[in-house]
Amino acid sequence: MDDYTPYPSGLILTGRRVLVVGGGHVAQRRVPALIAAGADVHLVSPEVTPAIEGLVGSGEVTWHRRRFEAADVDGAWYALATTDDPAVNAQVCAAAETQRIFCVRADDARGGTAWTPAVGRHAGVTVAVLGNRDPRRSAAVRDEVLEGLREGTIAARHQRDRTPGVVLVGGGPGDPDLMTVAGRKALMEADVVVADRLAPRELLGELPADVELIDVAKLPRGRSAQQEEINRVIVDRALAGKRVVRFKGGDNFVFGRGYEEVLACRAAGVPVTVVPGLTSPVSVPAVAGIPVTHRGVAHEFTVISGHLPPGHPESLTSWKSVAGLSGTLVLMMAVQNAPAIAEALLDGGRNPDTPVAVVCDGTMPGQRTVLATLATLAVELEAQAVQPPAIIVVGDVVAVAHPERYGRP
Repeated sequence: MDDYTPYPSGLILTGRRVLVVGGGHVAQRRVPALIAAGADVHLVSPEVTPAIEGLVGSGEVTWHRRRFEAADVDGAWYALATTDDPAVNAQVCAAAETQRIFCVRADDARGGTAWTPAVGRHAGVTVAVLGNRDPRRSAAVRDEVLEGLREGTIAARHQRDRTPGVVLVGGGPGDPDLMTVAGRKALMEADVVVADRLAPRELLGELPADVELIDVAKLPRGRSAQQEEINRVIVDRALAGKRVVRFKGGDNFVFGRGYEEVLACRAAGVPVTVVPGLTSPVSVPAVAGIPVTHRGVAHEFTVISGHLPPGHPESLTSWKSVAGLSGTLVLMMAVQNAPAIAEALLDGGRNPDTPVAVVCDGTMPGQRTVLATLATLAVELEAQAVQPPAIIVVGDVVAVAHPERYGRP
């Protein structure tokens, strides 16, 4: 086989019978791709992994619970021998050979008539790499190509999606590595990017030079773009035939006013789609090593915007009800009003010793965590000079993450 160069070909397997012999971890890796290709997957094995059993239970795979028989290849268009028994794999390949069915042999590529490439997909392009039976090299090359496609460094600009409209992209908590693949792709396809200050700023430097960048930062108690103006800008650019990305931190619909932008686009007849982002009230505590739920400690978590203090006439939060909850409380945009919120929780019956963690600049180079209790929160915020952005976590999960400070809850 070393003297032969494989001939690449894309198999159309939709509705066609594919035989998989073996129900172990190799089959577990191969079967989902076959299902995604629309294949009629028949799997022969006395036993299967729990994951494959789940595919059988959902009707996506037909399982023949027995050992391989030569007649199993009848009617198949493609076969995979994935058992841990070389003799059985050889039998599968031999039976397939007699019927001129291409067969992959997982344990010995030289014994089969087809090889499985390292495959990846992006924006309608399928990348398949064959590294002469060196799977690690194949996977590495595939990943490099896919990264180039996702980052826009390989595909020509004229090939990108130029459909006019608006895409709301959640950029995650700030670290560019936590940006979704779909979000990066949308950025690379934009004619106009309308960005706030909490979107991953490093990614803006990767935009092509001809992309219009519009800054709509909202600074706490400082300069702030009005939402009505943001709505006007994204709609006007889209109506002018541009592909607009509204790029913001976190997730668009978690205190991001993203749905107001959706409504504005719909009212103007502008197509609008949404790419969700990792929301900071979950991802920032996680990066800081704090779970928002933990078995036996917290069965629920509540996310609240703290931009208005308790008692404010425009506040929609019942702080008395919140104080009565026993689970985790996650506060966003609450640094300024945190002392008043802590007081309201204490007045509502929360224990003064309830652990509190304030995660500042979550996922960014300057990330730090300030630990306190409800009783000491106001003092610690001032002593540690805490400034936004910060996520405040209230509850015994903080003690789970920091037993050295609080002891086990």
